[in-house]
Amino acid sequence: MSNVELKPARVFEQFAKINQIPRPSKHEEKMIDYLKTFGKSHGLETKVDETGNVLIKKPATPGYENCKTTILQSHMDMVCDKLVDVDFNFETDPIQTYIDGEWMHAKGTTLGADDGIGVAIELAILDSDDIEHGPLECMFTRDEETGLTGAFGMKPGFMSGDYLINLDSEDEGEIFISCAGGINTAATLTYTRESAPENYFFMLASLKGLNGGHSGDDIEKKRANAIKILSRFLYNESQKTDLRLAQWNSGRMHNAIPRDGKIIFAVPFDKKEEIKADWNQFTVAVEDEYHVTDATMVWTLESTDVQTVMPKTTSEKLILALQALDNGVFAMCQDEALAWMVETSSNVASVQSSEDKVVVVTSQRSNVMSNLRNMANTIKATFQLAGADVVQNDGYPAWKMRTDSKLQEITIEAYKKLFGKEPKVLGIHAGLECGLFSEKYPNLDMVSFGPTLRNVHTPDEKLLIPTVQMVWNHLLEILKNIPK
Repeated sequence: MSNVELKPARVFEQFAKINQIPRPSKHEEKMIDYLKTFGKSHGLETKVDETGNVLIKKPATPGYENCKTTILQSHMDMVCDKLVDVDFNFETDPIQTYIDGEWMHAKGTTLGADDGIGVAIELAILDSDDIEHGPLECMFTRDEETGLTGAFGMKPGFMSGDYLINLDSEDEGEIFISCAGGINTAATLTYTRESAPENYFFMLASLKGLNGGHSGDDIEKKRANAIKILSRFLYNESQKTDLRLAQWNSGRMHNAIPRDGKIIFAVPFDKKEEIKADWNQFTVAVEDEYHVTDATMVWTLESTDVQTVMPKTTSEKLILALQALDNGVFAMCQDEALAWMVETSSNVASVQSSEDKVVVVTSQRSNVMSNLRNMANTIKATFQLAGADVVQNDGYPAWKMRTDSKLQEITIEAYKKLFGKEPKVLGIHAGLECGLFSEKYPNLDMVSFGPTLRNVHTPDEKLLIPTVQMVWNHLLEILKNIPK
């Protein structure tokens, strides 16, 4: 533990209040009410659009009335994930935080700093009377994490600023000026369950303890994907014996690398010892394969109760499709200056079976829209070959870099003045709402930055406390230098 001071205090006070308010994606009603009450109680113009986005305007401080209007933007929802043995209801329970060294964590759940810390920074500015700034619009969008619903639903004209600072990035000292577009591809196999053949032995195999992570920002880190690992084992065994799949449950969020999962399957009784031996060999090999990125794998293989199974053809098609599925980095950026950055990727995020169907959810990302469509079609075709019903959402666009960005210039110079070094100016292989804003507001000049977060979208999410003060100082310096 540590006695590290939470600075700036006004930001962490707001963050503590936010973490008392349940705000799962698509269930942000309590947060919307809180923001409306906050704005009105401060005498600030507050409006809510049809989608549920909240905009709070704050007039300029004396001497800055003629500055261009700046929009500060963050999303109000959070990814809700927890450790399997933690009893927690994200729709009613407050997030419980603790400090270890210089890091803030949550007790067994996601912390909600993505993007609660951005919301807290905005509220702290709205609550302050000692900050120099021009006209401000503080925008709080809803349901960013499960489809950018708020940004999609926002109509042109709801915001009226000239510059937009997105506070949803995760590495202090990095200024983002472009982002990837994305598409979700979901496949459904329907079936009528049946009894397993006689003399079949049922087994439950599970894997947990993987690092997981954000399916865009962490995809290049070569972390293990629980679904792909379990599919490898099932494929190997199905090539040797008549394997009947009963259940498959792994992954919860469409934008996270799955960190655990379990499968229930049946094999001929005389093959059970062979299966156990293969499992032992397989787990050792996989642990060696991922000994750098995922050193805490926990494996279980045990007998379980007899139950109905999927038809043989369904089991085969599902296992074949998941074995064949392209997963991870597909291409790196071709531009030499950005050769370090992922251009195109895909992630299989969840497999959830029920009484009569199994649903597989995947996500594809790319900074090149033609290759995004190609990647999405590759995944779609794999499932079509398996006979699945495949649905793709409309996706969201990439945010392209502006070569004439005045805000980018101001942001870089402010950083150099404060910290005596150059910031990194980057694109990000993840979806930011800036891509959608650029479509609705083509003249809007935008940047994105934020404090350092790690392991977002997982129960290991943590916030590096000293970087919040750095981002706060940086933001205030930018606001003082917005041109007239």
